[in-house]
Amino acid sequence: MRRYGSAVLLLLMGGAVLRISLFSELYLRYVQAALRPYLVVSGVLLMLLGMAAAVRGMRQRDHEERGGHGEEGEQGEEEEHDHGHSHSHSHPHSHSHPHTHGGPRIAWLLTLPALALLLFPPPALGSYSASREEAQRAAQGVGTFPALPAGKVLDISVAQYSSRAIYDTDRSLTGRTLRMTGFVTHGSNGTWYLTRLLVTCCAADATISKVEIRGDESDGAPQTDTWVTATGTWIPKGKLGTDAAWPPVLDATTVKQVKEPADPYDKR
Repeated sequence: MRRYGSAVLLLLMGGAVLRISLFSELYLRYVQAALRPYLVVSGVLLMLLGMAAAVRGMRQRDHEERGGHGEEGEQGEEEEHDHGHSHSHSHPHSHSHPHTHGGPRIAWLLTLPALALLLFPPPALGSYSASREEAQRAAQGVGTFPALPAGKVLDISVAQYSSRAIYDTDRSLTGRTLRMTGFVTHGSNGTWYLTRLLVTCCAADATISKVEIRGDESDGAPQTDTWVTATGTWIPKGKLGTDAAWPPVLDATTVKQVKEPADPYDKR
């Protein structure tokens, strides 16, 4: 069985990668959508390598079995030859075939991460990751932003809201009804936040954006990690570009629980 260890591991890893990238959208929990083709290609290559390793293992087994039968045939011929002569011939043969198949058995533990990814994909980053992040600052600094599109209710990302609330000298959020979606995190003194993680490449570089939710509809805050959509208006806070302006505040008129989106990470 050790002969097929590398094949099994490659097939499991390839299957797991294809499961999250080709047959579902689970890959969005870990990387940006633009990386999907690379994941699919990687999964296919791992599957091909696994099948090649399995074929190689079967050929080695067949070769060893044929070699064993050949040795038995040679021994039979020697016995017949000895039987027809009064004198004996000594034929010292050493058929020592040391075979090593694979590494130590502990290497099979490498299959556990592949099985976990295949059967139980980890969830997206949530409140635990958010609580470990310090206040993030938009790269553009204080200044003007592009004009917001018209509309009675404007859908905006948590990151965009946060950037404009903290850095926009034109205060483009003033008087607008805004709607955004994120997961719930809790602070001190009963405060809670609509939170979203921003991913540049993959989950390893995630940064946090969050908005404090106030208003009558925010009484009785949802549980941590619950996904909600909040609608309301901006409450100016602190001086632009300073720590006093972070995190920004939304005066919520409605807070509605929703399902976690297929892509749980935010966009600027």
